[in-house]
Amino acid sequence: MTHGNYPRRSLLTWALGVMGLAVTKPALASEPTPSATEGPFYPTPAMRRADVDNDLVKIIGSVQEAGGEVFLLKGRVLDRDGVPMVGQRIEIWQCDMNGRYLHTGDRQTIAFDPAFQGFGHDITGQDGSYEFRTIKPVTYPGRTPHIHVKVFDGDREVLTTQFYIYGHPANARDRIFGRMSESDARAVSMVFTVVEGVEQAIVDIVV
Repeated sequence: MTHGNYPRRSLLTWALGVMGLAVTKPALASEPTPSATEGPFYPTPAMRRADVDNDLVKIIGSVQEAGGEVFLLKGRVLDRDGVPMVGQRIEIWQCDMNGRYLHTGDRQTIAFDPAFQGFGHDITGQDGSYEFRTIKPVTYPGRTPHIHVKVFDGDREVLTTQFYIYGHPANARDRIFGRMSESDARAVSMVFTVVEGVEQAIVDIVV
């Protein structure tokens, strides 16, 4: 329907232009992505792997890849008018497939997956895009599966939030997810699709 109407809209735009009438595109205004607690396991620089990039599944120098269900987490960082935010640093961190964090404060007796990076970052491109290769989050004691996210504009932190799995049964029992409105929850929920054989989830961030 959209493509079918395009020539007619183009003709109308041309006609109005000929008549000297201004055609103004409506501004795109979006609600900011809801913030969330940083949580107790944000890894300090000293705790992080030497390999800190946007592929959390493969550590440089390691033959083995991390365990878990691998997927691509991607999207764009936009301002509230829908303009791409270029050069923003976006960080993610999450527990491994066993539910343990890369943090000295996690006192669980299970070992951390040595092939999982646990923390990574990316820099947004000219279109505001970011991309991570990671694993689907799993349940952690007392929490529904989630991925922690931070966005920085230079040295200034502009957002801390968490992403969730859309429709996961543990969401309703989660103390943080449960406090959000329906629209806020939708804004930070990951819906998984398969594109050219690769599973992915797209979550845009508005700051």
